[in-house]
Amino acid sequence: MDSVIPFHADLARSVRLFTAFRKEQADPDYFYGLLARDTVAQLGTYVDLAGRLVVDVGGGAGYFAEALRAAGARIVCVDCDAGEMTAREGVMPEGAVLGSALRMPLRSDSVDVCFSSNVLEHVPDPITMAEEMVRVTRPGGTIYLSFTNWLSPWGGHETSPWHYLGGHRAARRYERRYGRGPKNVFGESMYAVSVSTVIGWARRQTGAEVVDVFPRYLPAWAKPVVRIPVLREFLTWNLVLVLRKH
Repeated sequence: MDSVIPFHADLARSVRLFTAFRKEQADPDYFYGLLARDTVAQLGTYVDLAGRLVVDVGGGAGYFAEALRAAGARIVCVDCDAGEMTAREGVMPEGAVLGSALRMPLRSDSVDVCFSSNVLEHVPDPITMAEEMVRVTRPGGTIYLSFTNWLSPWGGHETSPWHYLGGHRAARRYERRYGRGPKNVFGESMYAVSVSTVIGWARRQTGAEVVDVFPRYLPAWAKPVVRIPVLREFLTWNLVLVLRKH
């Protein structure tokens, strides 16, 4: 638990994270390790993770699971891609379970914390995934859901910013330039998810109450941007919803 870092949503943190984005492809251990530690520190401001059973939805190679475990949590990692889950060590991470985020192989009301980082934009039915996260969380438990919204500067992932001209067009441009298709294929493994859609779902659904909504990577003083329709779709960059189950 000593590796949990204090969390401060200041400008220096934002600069540090955005600088690290440049190393995502060249040094994924550095980038995802930094992001995981930062995110777990952020999550820790809403719930004491020590001893909690946490499901990491779409956890892939286990970077977030590793940071959550360092914070004292017990981890189950659910992901549908065995290749992603074995990418780091060649074997499945501890606590890994193959399964879809749209129909998790977990009982209802079974975990203390349901956590997901940057997975929602990769499923064809984001609302179903969000509902599943509420379903598996026990009453009084915490849901942390973060995703990259489509109209943000990084909405098209490696095809950005050309996704503003259309996801398929951006993919074709990427293939012409690099001689291969992008990892994140629009309409197949990446979808257009909006801030308004997810916030609207959170406020309408009755299974949990909204605790917080904010732009994940921006300083705390930028939080009011999520209340401004249209503008929030471009400036949020990455949205976080924190909910508590009834």
